[in-house]
Amino acid sequence: MEIDASRGLEERIARRLARLRAESGLTLGALAERTGISRATLSRLERGELSPTAAMLGRLCTAYGWTLSRLMADAETRPPNLVPAAGQAEWKDPGSGYRRRVVSPPAPGLRGELVEVHMPAGASVAFEASPVPGLEHHLFLLEGSLSLEVDGTVFKLRAGDCLRYVLNGPSRFQGLGKREARYLVAMVHP
Repeated sequence: MEIDASRGLEERIARRLARLRAESGLTLGALAERTGISRATLSRLERGELSPTAAMLGRLCTAYGWTLSRLMADAETRPPNLVPAAGQAEWKDPGSGYRRRVVSPPAPGLRGELVEVHMPAGASVAFEASPVPGLEHHLFLLEGSLSLEVDGTVFKLRAGDCLRYVLNGPSRFQGLGKREARYLVAMVHP
């Protein structure tokens, strides 16, 4: 059941990526130049033939000025006020095993989002730029340990630590230790 739900979300994300490109008036070539993702890969992503990595989705969201949570939520139906755990969209990066669950999907007129992330021990995920310049983050580490590099500054976090930062440039998350890191990120749009 979880595999079917996950596949359904991936298909909806693929369709949304295709619509975003069309709405932006971009050709595959122009989007490839902006993101550094080949035209062939972009085409396969939009057709749902390839599962995107976190880095790919990060570059695409940056090109469109969207957060990954907004993309995932938009691939779903319009978000209600109450989102039961079973209805929260979860996505897994096929490259790193990083899992991201949209706890409170973004909604029109609201500036906050909350996501839960599971980062496997030793895995890392890097984003080249902030999808929305000036996006405020509050990262609360629930379990494990994590290294986070934001705009060239490295922070080492342990369970119970909370880091507040404004994201404008690149970022890199890496699970430390022998257990996965589990954390919440509250995002506030500028």
